[in-house]
Amino acid sequence: MTLQEPSDNKAREIKKLLNKREKDNFSSLACLSSDAVRRIPERDRDYGKDYRQPFSIDADRILNSLAYTKYIDKTQVFALIDNDHLTHRVIHVQLVSRIARNLGRNLGLNEDLIEAASLGHDIGHTPFGHDGECFLSQLTQEHGVGFFHHNLQSLQFLDKIERKGSGWNLSLQTLDAIVCHNGEVHSTLLTPKPKRSFEDLDRMLGSLKDKPVCNPIPMTLEGCVVRMADTISYIGRDMEDAICLKLISREEIPEQCAKILGRTNGTIVFNLVTDLIINSTDQTYIGFSDKVSNALKSLKDFNYKHIYKNPLIKKHLTSVKDIFRYLFANYMEDLEKDNQNSLIFKDFLDDMDETYTKHHTPAELVRDFIAGMTDSCLIRQAPEHLRPRRVEYV
Repeated sequence: MTLQEPSDNKAREIKKLLNKREKDNFSSLACLSSDAVRRIPERDRDYGKDYRQPFSIDADRILNSLAYTKYIDKTQVFALIDNDHLTHRVIHVQLVSRIARNLGRNLGLNEDLIEAASLGHDIGHTPFGHDGECFLSQLTQEHGVGFFHHNLQSLQFLDKIERKGSGWNLSLQTLDAIVCHNGEVHSTLLTPKPKRSFEDLDRMLGSLKDKPVCNPIPMTLEGCVVRMADTISYIGRDMEDAICLKLISREEIPEQCAKILGRTNGTIVFNLVTDLIINSTDQTYIGFSDKVSNALKSLKDFNYKHIYKNPLIKKHLTSVKDIFRYLFANYMEDLEKDNQNSLIFKDFLDDMDETYTKHHTPAELVRDFIAGMTDSCLIRQAPEHLRPRRVEYV
């Protein structure tokens, strides 16, 4: 027995059935797959036999992107520590996807859109997490190309760099949810902004690179879910990593937070997700109750004081900052001298479409190259005297 490809008619029948299922079962506030918009319509391409819906295609494209593979060796919070149980960026992204899809299912929203945005939301993160983001942002400002924001860089990779400069042609709704995620900012509730066009998105991107804080609100409830899930996924997980490293003890968690949210990651995630579902069902927003929101804010403040700004986890990063500066200067010089033996040519710009190279300054090319590196790749490019040593304990 040989397997047959679905015919054009069969693929259309499957899509029609899936679209009807969405209309019959989704919340009236959900973003339907039939509403997906792309910069380049694909009806005339060779997708006649593709039975997948648009946001499902987006998720597949992100999952199979080169940038996605870099997640596995990018820092979440703790860097250069020999402990296999610490969270890396790839685990964080999987947690966001799982939590967000759980929320979406219970709220009657589009899980395919939620999954696509979750998988892609941190693709633009630099090596060495938010510290690396700060190091690179200082350099991009010095070279006149604005602030560096990892969510803007996520769109840069997916829309402008992947596939040798042609990008993945992702839907507007997926790109919007990616650029509008911000798990660092505390929000009690999020109400989607009016629908945007690609022109609106491009204008927003242009303005955000000149702002120190990147905090736009998504245009869909699905995007709001991903943004909330970003916070839920890291707040308790980072706490568990810090306990594992003995930076904090479980007993130090503020009593009011523990009473409302719990003292373990699993309990914290369950209580936050449950509260969001209860308070957001059939609403035009995604939001927490005031009591839970206040407890979450207190827990986030606790994490910032005892974990994220703890000098013990920063002491390894001085040399990393020096590496960022060293590599940025070197690659700028290589571009100026047209040094074709440089890695920026051999590993990045070789065969890149002229549409990308002609519309980006040398500083933007270097920004994109460095942002796409993993932690270990960045270190390998550095001279021996700048390379940091891994440690067993903080």
